[in-house]
Amino acid sequence: MFPIQLGLKASCDLEQMESRLKYHPDVFEFFTSETDFTASGLQHLREAVQTVKASGVKAIVLHHPMKYQGQFLELVAHPKNKADLVDFINYSTQELLKIARDFDCKVLVHGSYELREKDLLEPFENIKEAQNYLFTRMDEFCELGENHIMFENGISKLFSFGKPEFDQLLAQKGYPLAYDISHAFIYLHGDNKALQCSLETLKKTIIHYHLVDSLGETHDSLTLGHGKINWAEALLLFNENATSIYEINLKDLNNPIEQLESHAYLTKVAQAINSK
Repeated sequence: MFPIQLGLKASCDLEQMESRLKYHPDVFEFFTSETDFTASGLQHLREAVQTVKASGVKAIVLHHPMKYQGQFLELVAHPKNKADLVDFINYSTQELLKIARDFDCKVLVHGSYELREKDLLEPFENIKEAQNYLFTRMDEFCELGENHIMFENGISKLFSFGKPEFDQLLAQKGYPLAYDISHAFIYLHGDNKALQCSLETLKKTIIHYHLVDSLGETHDSLTLGHGKINWAEALLLFNENATSIYEINLKDLNNPIEQLESHAYLTKVAQAINSK
């Protein structure tokens, strides 16, 4: 069965990092922002990764920034109308990959998030054309990142997990995937059976999980056990060789209590499964 790991997430802010490292996590994920991509910001991030690695953390993930100048980073962004966004996506990914190669980390990039900027799809005739362009971008980053990159699902029609036909296509393509459980559950409108089918289909290509609960209606980022996801059934379908972190909304960014409560909950679920 999937080994329960203490996976925590933070920025490279020292106070946030220390509040996580004192619990000796197995996995540490850095969320980055636009401000991390200045010369001094990148140096600070590099030093933070070095600190976490030196503390004995086994696996480190660098999460691509969510926004640039107020716009969500979507890989489908096209130079025709989003040249600045495309340039930043390319630059930030390349810089994260440099750090990942130096410290044996992984870089997580969103395949698509929510398509909040409606003009993102303007250069394309239809969704299929946009999706094909997205795949060419992912192919480029796969070649660039080799074994250091992965792609996370969102809740947009371009790159969401859960629909059998799309999952099967992704499984065939073999992209390294980061599977956000709540994103899939929301996209599937709270259907646990469909979620379980998706987890099974994509199991071999998933290398990282974001563990977060949801009621299946909105992006609510709940502590595990506070939503409607059937964790006992989902856990049995996880890739045993993947890493995971708890990606929960925190009341206080310097106190990961909601992540720790999620870990305690999942540990109990696993113990109940093993005792049967």
